[in-house]
Amino acid sequence: MNICTVIPARGGSKSIPKKNIKLLHGKPLIQYSIEYSLKCPLVGRTVVSTDSEEIAKIAKDCKAEVPFIRPVELARDDTEDFPVFKHALTALEDIYKQQIDIIVLLRPTSPFRPAGLIEKGVDLLRRFPQGASVRSVAKTAEHPYRQWKISGDFMTGYETGVFEPYNIPRQKLPPVYFQTGDIEIIRRGTILNGSISGDHILPLVIDHADIVDIDSNSDWKDAQQHLKNKGL
Repeated sequence: MNICTVIPARGGSKSIPKKNIKLLHGKPLIQYSIEYSLKCPLVGRTVVSTDSEEIAKIAKDCKAEVPFIRPVELARDDTEDFPVFKHALTALEDIYKQQIDIIVLLRPTSPFRPAGLIEKGVDLLRRFPQGASVRSVAKTAEHPYRQWKISGDFMTGYETGVFEPYNIPRQKLPPVYFQTGDIEIIRRGTILNGSISGDHILPLVIDHADIVDIDSNSDWKDAQQHLKNKGL
């Protein structure tokens, strides 16, 4: 299969200015995801999709490919993932004159992924041909059966399909997972059908302790502490 990693990195981050290229332990944040992809022998190309010439230059210095600059209309705060990856797929196939079978999505905000996620995810797609995509998940610490909606002076349980779910003993709660953002692996056909997930999503379960997701200054401090804990 022709596998291509696409790392989305727009220039307009507001929570942490220039977050994607801010130095973390001496390396631009985006470099961690680039290096992760480059280490995987299954990946044919490691591509950065960005609207920023500055990010493009740094990505190239880190050995990634930047064959196009993302259109401004696909780099707004409220831009969803699908049009970004539909554009990337179309542009890459047009530029390289090759069909891409699988796109690996690595977000720069998850710099410390466990080893081997790409290999494991691709293997899942091979073993389950009906799978439209793979998405990393971890067991949630805050179970949805314990969540509430407040209306006026009173509140009701968020889960309405189960009788008094908030009173179910912890030991009887069904396991529930949340998406971690570490990795998504998407078949070409899934994107052409109008989605980056599809109807049959395969879970790639990772340990909660391995999750480092950087979206705020406090997250950045957590990432720095993570490195210190590893003696770096």
